[in-house]
Amino acid sequence: MSENLIQDKIDAATFEFAMGNSDAAEQLLNVLSQSNPENFNIWHALTEVRYAEKNFKGALEAAHKAYEINPNDLHINTSLSRIWIQFEDKPKAEHFAAQARMLGWKEELKNPGPEETL
Repeated sequence: MSENLIQDKIDAATFEFAMGNSDAAEQLLNVLSQSNPENFNIWHALTEVRYAEKNFKGALEAAHKAYEINPNDLHINTSLSRIWIQFEDKPKAEHFAAQARMLGWKEELKNPGPEETL
């Protein structure tokens, strides 16, 4: 399946979620994840849908899959921090929050904004 088709299906699931159809969104993403298990965007979207539905165990499982694929993604590190907060695991939440901050700083250093003038 092409990346464009996968993204179209992720977008369709995101639309379902935005319209309040969380079950349909999760179903679409589950099917996609089975046929494309190495696609980071599918796992990240599934993380966010499950988190919003307060399925924190499922969100954690999806987030770990996404993290295995791309541990240097700012957003998945942020998601993992938020999930660990729900499990009241402060050390893990802080670890992923710190990772997210460092990744954010690295991005800022790569893309400095316009210089400020006085």
